Amino acid sequence: MKRDLALPLGASALFWAAASALLARLPGFGVPGALIAGLLVSLALGLCLRALKLEGRLLALCAVLAALALLGRFLCFGRETSDFTDFLLPWSRRLRELGGLPGLGEEIGNYNVPYMVLLALFTYLPIPALYLIKLSGTFFDLLLALTLGLTVCTLGGSRTRAGVCFVLTLLLPTVFLNSASWGQCDSLYVSLALLGLWLCLASRPGWGMAAFGLSFAFKLQAVFLLPILFPLLLAGKVKWFHLPVFPAVYVLAVSPAVLAGRKLTEVLLFYVSTAATAGSGLNYNSPSMYSLLYFYRLADTRGAARAGILAAALLCLAVCLLFLLRRKRITDKSILYASLLLCCGIPLLLPHMHERYFFFCDVLTLCLSCLLPAAAPTVVLSQFASLLGYHAYYYLRYLLPMRFGFYGLVLTALLAAFLLTFELFRPDTETRQALSGGYENPQR
Repeated sequence: MKRDLALPLGASALFWAAASALLARLPGFGVPGALIAGLLVSLALGLCLRALKLEGRLLALCAVLAALALLGRFLCFGRETSDFTDFLLPWSRRLRELGGLPGLGEEIGNYNVPYMVLLALFTYLPIPALYLIKLSGTFFDLLLALTLGLTVCTLGGSRTRAGVCFVLTLLLPTVFLNSASWGQCDSLYVSLALLGLWLCLASRPGWGMAAFGLSFAFKLQAVFLLPILFPLLLAGKVKWFHLPVFPAVYVLAVSPAVLAGRKLTEVLLFYVSTAATAGSGLNYNSPSMYSLLYFYRLADTRGAARAGILAAALLCLAVCLLFLLRRKRITDKSILYASLLLCCGIPLLLPHMHERYFFFCDVLTLCLSCLLPAAAPTVVLSQFASLLGYHAYYYLRYLLPMRFGFYGLVLTALLAAFLLTFELFRPDTETRQALSGGYENPQR
């Protein structure tokens, strides 16, 4: 028993030392803070690997690769982007001036209350906000990787495939850059939404609805996945009495601002009141349909925006109608295929999309490919499309026209639509037996 524990404990100590050393070299982090942060990340990684129930060489390989992915993130913690200097840093400073959590009584920024709670809590720590924001993103990257690995297992994949999915999620370029370099929070709401999906598939719908509600409270873009609740209801994965958990968690998540003095109606209608902050541009470096040349020459941008919203709504309606018609044939895999179709198709059609809004699509293509290796090209297509937008943000110029990314995402959406249709309409075992004369073909 002691020998069995010696290797993992030694590896954990080595990772803790390396992580602490990298964090301690950052100006303002300090050795005590680095030691605590390194220990927390090490523990989080260990818990994720334990939850996936990996063993032997697979466990060792996944642990090493995941550790390298995390250490690589720490090397990027010192980079500041314009999003941080223009928005997150001023918000953090204002919250600090107002005393942290009491500052939630004032409307600061255009992010919802739960994220501002995190920024307020960070003001109590003697570590620069930049590092804490990226460190929190690292923890949610781990949660995202764990959730995708567990989803692979739940949908019939082996432990090996789950481990591969876990590691590749941490190494996926957009996941790596989004939190570690950019300091954005996309892994936060995406990990919670996908956690909600996995919990529902794993017969824990109450907790699943709570995760969905918390995801939506953090970021409006969680709505890309929310239509999947309809097939979950049809399949009995979620019962009607579980639905109130969603708004209850949302109200609970935004309540700190109410306790700090803001009006309840103002807080509850935050997404409605901040809708104008989406901007007037049809596209913001995203590979959506508005990256096509036709929309650059279009004078009636409002009409084009309404058409896109209508098209996205029709896509949701079509997916729900398809599930309604084939409600007796709903499977867990069909729900995964529909999730990818929605999270790729909706931002593909909506106006005012940013370069990061295909984050759902980026990680769901990886999850699909771990279950169906033939779908691996979709990972490349999705990464290519998203990274074109990332390049435009970082370097203020286009590497290639964004419409090239649009074409790749169209192929991804078409594949998801095909897989969904095939899964829902393929003959079951009894039908195949009847068509083959009452028996299956013998194995050769």
